[in-house]
Amino acid sequence: MLDVQKVSVIGLGYIGLPTAAVIASRGIKVLGIDTNPDIVKTVGSGSIHIAEPDLDGLVQKVVSNGSLVVGTEPEPADVFIIAVPTPIDHANRPDLTCVMAAVERITGVLAPGNLVILESTSPIGTTERISKKIVETRPDLTVGTANGSSIFVAYCPERVLPGRILTELVNNDRCIGGVTALCARKAQRFYKMFVRGACVATTARTAELVKLTENAYRDTNIAFANELSLICDRYEINVWEAIDLANRHPRVNVLRPGPGVGGHCIAVDPWFIIDAVPDLARVMRTSREVNNHKTETVIERAAALIDDHPYANVACCGLAFKANVDDLRESPALEIAIHLAEKYGSRIKVVEPNIRSLPPVLANHGAERMGIDEALRTCEIAILLVDHDEFKMVPLAERRHLDVIDTRGIWQDMSVRF
Repeated sequence: MLDVQKVSVIGLGYIGLPTAAVIASRGIKVLGIDTNPDIVKTVGSGSIHIAEPDLDGLVQKVVSNGSLVVGTEPEPADVFIIAVPTPIDHANRPDLTCVMAAVERITGVLAPGNLVILESTSPIGTTERISKKIVETRPDLTVGTANGSSIFVAYCPERVLPGRILTELVNNDRCIGGVTALCARKAQRFYKMFVRGACVATTARTAELVKLTENAYRDTNIAFANELSLICDRYEINVWEAIDLANRHPRVNVLRPGPGVGGHCIAVDPWFIIDAVPDLARVMRTSREVNNHKTETVIERAAALIDDHPYANVACCGLAFKANVDDLRESPALEIAIHLAEKYGSRIKVVEPNIRSLPPVLANHGAERMGIDEALRTCEIAILLVDHDEFKMVPLAERRHLDVIDTRGIWQDMSVRF
């Protein structure tokens, strides 16, 4: 059994905070580190800054009993988990600034026997790059050997769905890649302390590619559905009916189209592969282009409909990147709402039940946040962008007067565009 008395989690976002709370709930001392003092203050008080079912109660419990403490500066620990953002820049190239900054911050407190795990989605070779940076800064340390000066470095990507994070952190299988085989085994033993799913060991490079593959695969399948929706629109065919009928084939499972692709994974991760091997990742690039084009098409269709109704108020239903969460990262719904607010100002009424206030960019353009009941009373147009449960529950009688663009297929009993 791996002897772990203290774990340090760097980054208290959508993955880091739930991970820290779950580990702390197993009776292990956890130090959560974040550079944002507001996040540290919030979590330190036993509260949370993100919406995730049951996370508030768990954080309150582990903070109250002292299992989870938070701060802005690293301290010595047995295990260090890096869970910081890895966005893409304006040229769709991976930005590892936060990852490398986190490594720099912990290098000074590392000691022989420590385990360093990167969970942030990263390009192939990043874990090896981390190892090299550590030993360059700390020549007294080695990586992945059995001698007394060695630390252990591994990669284990998160594999969870917002809205089910606490359940999936524990129950999903984990892919654990080590810089050496010994690193992989050390990390595998650590995850077995709180993960019920299978913990499968491999190389760091393989684990990095596995994470990218999972999201590029999903992006490609969504692109097929989004492209099909545009074809159906051209021929005035109901895409939802076409997909339902096609899926009656025993070996066909077409996904549901939407207004594009969002979230911190699927809309971003394929670019890590495309950037590395642009000559080979041709399907992945096309899929990214198709999904981005779908968002542009929704904006064009929505603008055309609004222009046909010069005085109508418009309900943009949903801002999140998926149903029933507050996560706006890379959200096509948010992008669409911003474009419409820039053009139509106060005529845009935003209905997003999972956030407390409008993003400043929308408020600055005059958009107004309102509940679904008020929007149904005051709007003549609805752009359905996210399939939140609140929208699914609206009966036909209350929305019959609306002219609708439904990008999620939940108001199919009305005349929809696609």
